[in-house]
Amino acid sequence: MILVLIALAAYLTAGWLHYRQASPAAGRWLPLPALALHAWALSGHVFLGGAITIGINEALSLFAWQSALLLWALCFREPLRALGTVVYPFAAVAMLLATLLPTPISDVTVGDWKARTHIVLSLLSAGLLTLAAVHAGVLALQERLLHDHRMTRMTRTLPPLQTMERLLFQLIAIGFLLLSLTLLSGMWFIRDWLAQHLAHKTVLSVTAWLIFAVLLWGRQRHGWRGRTAIRWTLTGYAMLVLAYFGSKLILEQILGTHWS
Repeated sequence: MILVLIALAAYLTAGWLHYRQASPAAGRWLPLPALALHAWALSGHVFLGGAITIGINEALSLFAWQSALLLWALCFREPLRALGTVVYPFAAVAMLLATLLPTPISDVTVGDWKARTHIVLSLLSAGLLTLAAVHAGVLALQERLLHDHRMTRMTRTLPPLQTMERLLFQLIAIGFLLLSLTLLSGMWFIRDWLAQHLAHKTVLSVTAWLIFAVLLWGRQRHGWRGRTAIRWTLTGYAMLVLAYFGSKLILEQILGTHWS
C-alpha cells in the first residue's frame, strides 16, 4: 500500500506540474516511477496463476495506466503535456480504486498467443482512443475559451488549434488501426455470440469502429474539424466505453456471469 501511495503522489504531482507548466524536466520524468509502481500494483491484481483476472475496477485501472504510459511516451515528440493535467490524476484515482476495491471476477487464460495478441491490441487501441477523447475534450475547452476571448493559463500554453486538431486526428488514425486489428483478432474467439455473451459487446464495438471510420473519411473528404470532429470523437469513444464497461457491468453485477 505504501508503494501505491507513492505512485499516487507522483501521479498527482506530475498532473499539477503539467497544469502549471512548471519544471519541464520534472514533469517529464516524474510519471515514470508512478507508471512503474502502477504496473507492479496491477500485476498483483490481474495476473494470477497464469490467468488474467479482470473486474471492472481492474479494467479501469488498466485503461488509465495504458493511457498514461502512451501520453508519457508521446510527450517526447508532440506537445501533449496539457493532457497530463487530466490523464495522470485519472490514472491515480483508477489505481487507488483497483487497490482498495479489487473485483477479481472473470478469468481468461493467456497461454495461447492469439489471446495475448488480442489483449495487447485491445489495450493499445483503448489507450490511444482514451487519449484522443481527452484531447478532444481539451480541444473543445480551448476552442470555447478562444471564442470567448478569455486568455487563461491553458490558452497561453496549449499549441494552436490547427496543431491540436492535427494531433487529434493522428491519435484517432492510429487508434482506429489498432481497433480494427482488435476486432479482427477477436474473431478467433467467437464460437457462439449468444452463449459467450458477446453479441452486445460486438455490436457496440463495431458501432464505435464505424463512427471513427466516418470521422476519418469526413476529415479526408470534407475537411471536418472543430466541433464536428470533437462530437464524433467523443461519440465514438462513448460507444467503446459502453462496449466494455457497460457490457461488463451488466454481465457481472446484474447477471452474475462473464464473457467466455
